Amino acid sequence: MARALILLGGSIMGSGLLYVQAAQRLGLQPITLSADPTRYDYFAAKGVETVRVDTDDLDALIRECSRLQATYDIAGITGTEDSFYATASKLCRHFDLPGPNPEAIEQCCDKYTQRQLLAASGVPIPAYRLAANAADVENSTAEIGLPVIVKPAVGSGSVGVRLCRTADEVVEHTNYLLGAQYPWRSPPRVLVEEFAQGPLYWVDIMGDQIIGIGTGDFGPPPHFVYRGGAYPALLTDDEHERIADVSLSCLRALRLGWGPTGIEFRWTKRGPVVIEVNPRLHGSPTPQLVHLAYGVDLITAHIKLAIGEEWNLRKRHSQTAAARFLVADRDGTLDWIGGDSQAAAVSGVAEVRFYVQPKTPIVRKGDYRDCLGHVIAASSSLPRTEAILQRAVDLIHWSITP
Repeated sequence: MARALILLGGSIMGSGLLYVQAAQRLGLQPITLSADPTRYDYFAAKGVETVRVDTDDLDALIRECSRLQATYDIAGITGTEDSFYATASKLCRHFDLPGPNPEAIEQCCDKYTQRQLLAASGVPIPAYRLAANAADVENSTAEIGLPVIVKPAVGSGSVGVRLCRTADEVVEHTNYLLGAQYPWRSPPRVLVEEFAQGPLYWVDIMGDQIIGIGTGDFGPPPHFVYRGGAYPALLTDDEHERIADVSLSCLRALRLGWGPTGIEFRWTKRGPVVIEVNPRLHGSPTPQLVHLAYGVDLITAHIKLAIGEEWNLRKRHSQTAAARFLVADRDGTLDWIGGDSQAAAVSGVAEVRFYVQPKTPIVRKGDYRDCLGHVIAASSSLPRTEAILQRAVDLIHWSITP
C-alpha cells in the first residue's frame, strides 16, 4: 500500500507545487483536497491525485480521508495556507497523525485573538481595536490616531488591508469591507491598528528553532503588495538578538512551536514590533530563498515532521538570496508576457516563474493577486545578487491592454 501525504487546499503562487514536489522526492503519493483544484499551482503537476471536496466541511473531509485509507497508507496531513492549515490540524487529531494544536492554530489565525494573546504576554505590537460596524471603526480611529491600518480580522495575503491617512479614506475602506463587495467567510469584524513605520523583517521558524531573518519591502501605499525581499537580512548582532527574543516570546504566547511559524516585524522607534504571526511557512518564494541562502529545505523538513520522521535543519552554506516580484502596473487584459527564458539564463538566477498566462484579465486588488510572477537570484553578497536580479528583470516584458 502506497504511503500518501494529503495536502489540504493549495497555493496559487508556488508553495502548493513545492509541497507536491517535495512529497514525491520523499517517495510519498501527494493527494490534494480542495473545493476547486483548478485554482492551484499543483493542478497540472504529474502524478498528483486531486480530489474535489468542500474544505469548509470537516465531516466531508473526514469521510474523504477515510475513503482514501482503503487505498493508501496516509502518512500525514498538512496545508499551506492559514484557513486550510487550521482544518488540517483537526484532521491530524482525528486520524491520530502528527500535527499542531488545532486550538492554537485557530487562535493564531484570528488576528484579534492573536493580538490579545500577544499583548497579554508583553509582546510589542501596534495599538489596535476591534470594530463590528462603521461607528466602531470611526471611534477606534479617533482613539488610535491617524494614520491607521484598516483590515479584516481574519485573512491573509494583504487582502482587504489598507493604510488610511485621512478620515475620508477610513470611511471609504470601511464601506468597502462592510459592503457587499468584500467576500467574508464569517461575520464581518474589522481591525483598526496603529501604522507601525519602519523597515520590514520576517522570521522563519521550525519548531522552536529560528532558521533565519529576511527583509522585504512593499510597493507604494495605501496597499501592501510585496515588491521583493532578501535573505538573510543585514542586521547587527543586537538587532538579530532582539528580533529572535521577541519571536520566541510569540511562540510561548500563542502556544506554537510544532512545525513552521512565520513572523513579520516592523523595526520602529520602539525596536521590533510584531505585525503578524502565521502558524505556517511563509509563502513562495521565501522557502526558495532560505534554501538558496542556507541549504535548508523548510518544506521537506515540514513534511518529514508531518509524517513522523526526523528533519534536518543544519545549514550547509551561506549565501545571499533575493527575489523580485513582477507586479501589474495597470488593469486590462494581459496580451503577452515573455523574456523568462532569457532572464533564467542570467548567471546567478535560480528561478523565473510566471503566475499568469496571456489573455488573463488583470484587475488589480492591492494585494498578492497583483503579482504576475517572480525572479529569484543568489550570490555571495547582497549588492551582487541585486545586480543579477535587475539584469534579469530588465529582460522580462509584458503588455496589458486597457
